[in-house]
Amino acid sequence: MEKDYLFDILKKELEGTSLTPTKEEVGRVVSVGDGVVQIEGLPNVVFSEMVEITRWPGEKNTPVLPALILNLEEYAVGAVILGDDTLVQEGDLVRRTGKVLSVPVGEALLGRVVSPLGVPLDGKGSLDQKKLSFLPIERPAPGVIDRSPVNVSLATGIKVIDAAIPIGRGQRELIIGDRQIGKTAMVQDTILNQLHEPKETRPVCIYVAIGQKASKVAQLVKDLESRGAMDYTIVVAAVGSDPVPLWFVAPYAGWSMGEYFRDKGKDSVIIYDDLSKHAWAWRQIALLLRRPPGREAYPGDVFYLHSRLLERAAKLSKEKGGGSLTALPIVETQLGDVSAYIPTNIISITDGQIYLESDLFSKGQRPAVNIGLSVSRVGSTAQTKAMKKVASQLKLDLAQYQELAAFAQFSQDLDATTKKRIDRGARLMELLKQPQFEVLPMEQQVCSLFAGNTGYLDSVPLEKVREFESKLLDYVQAHHSDILESIKKTMDFSEDVQNTLKQAFNEFKETAQN
Repeated sequence: MEKDYLFDILKKELEGTSLTPTKEEVGRVVSVGDGVVQIEGLPNVVFSEMVEITRWPGEKNTPVLPALILNLEEYAVGAVILGDDTLVQEGDLVRRTGKVLSVPVGEALLGRVVSPLGVPLDGKGSLDQKKLSFLPIERPAPGVIDRSPVNVSLATGIKVIDAAIPIGRGQRELIIGDRQIGKTAMVQDTILNQLHEPKETRPVCIYVAIGQKASKVAQLVKDLESRGAMDYTIVVAAVGSDPVPLWFVAPYAGWSMGEYFRDKGKDSVIIYDDLSKHAWAWRQIALLLRRPPGREAYPGDVFYLHSRLLERAAKLSKEKGGGSLTALPIVETQLGDVSAYIPTNIISITDGQIYLESDLFSKGQRPAVNIGLSVSRVGSTAQTKAMKKVASQLKLDLAQYQELAAFAQFSQDLDATTKKRIDRGARLMELLKQPQFEVLPMEQQVCSLFAGNTGYLDSVPLEKVREFESKLLDYVQAHHSDILESIKKTMDFSEDVQNTLKQAFNEFKETAQN
């Protein structure tokens, strides 16, 4: 009786249990520290494969942590833990997944703040799985045949950039400068300015924070939300308190999110804040993986690290949908040294750079862009005809001003022509000052710069230039809005429009004097 009773219990417990043997490749952790693990027992694992670390079977409440294979050695492999490394111990079990690291992409991410692995961080609940798909973080860059020339402007709303250092959709434009001189403010204004774009052509903006303070990221999100810009923005946050491996993964994850929209035929912009911290993270990981160090202790593949990332920026051909992905990487310099290892690497990969200078910032020039050292090798071909016409004269006047201002320091006796050019240059520099969050649409920029080029500001006291500009634009908007509409619609600045605008300027001057 007792035997039958035990047999019934065993039979009941074994019901539904498969006795078919399964084959599984497992290894074990032999060492762990600073987010890096050494694993033995996985002879067939491949580079960039995801593995799962867990306790030996039988232990309750066992955490499962993902790890990314980044080092292949003869008897062991090295991996970085994409989570809390304090939960991992020597002897833990490691299972292969046979998959590469993939992140969620899609419309559900718009307006959200997520981790590099796609986990929501904004407290707004889980992501809508119906609007999500997954893409690997490492994808090949579009081939030469699949690309088309950069010929559409990406308006930033910042006069000095749109006029002198224009950016095109599909371009890679580096923003470089010392800390705390307005690099993040510049890209934030670029995101905000996309509100001026029609919804059907408005780019999706992706801001990737790499090693930034959590408070800084929170403030940026708050500013974007209050102005309605989060509707078309995704924030990927790997903040300073996150494990360094997440800093490493963040830019690649953000890129795949942007490529989803590019492949759908849409335009997107990705901002990396900043890649110097990303290089620092890779150096730390590489040293822990015992890779041989090179210049400044960076591993030898640090150039490949960023080239394979930034080469994915492109404007696709019509056959591929015609979408674009524009890269705006940020690099922080030390004491203005652009010849350091990481800055020179990234300068060589990108299509130009916007150089922010500490001296200009200290003098009150905001944004502190050094026009002489900044360049856009592609964007000028994407400039509107209207902007080209006013920008060419602006750059000429500023170049003359910089030469003459340096000469004037050593001479007190200046002729009238020289003095006039210096005075106009000083007013143009004042005109290019622009506080944060005060972005201007293209047609208003054209009006403002045209006023400076044609001498309507020459009689205005230097300290009154910005006030004069603001009132002038308000007057044109109120009494001659047809001029602005014409520039916006045609993207051109014909002689008739110029003459009409000159009349409007004269009317405003008479009104202001009275």
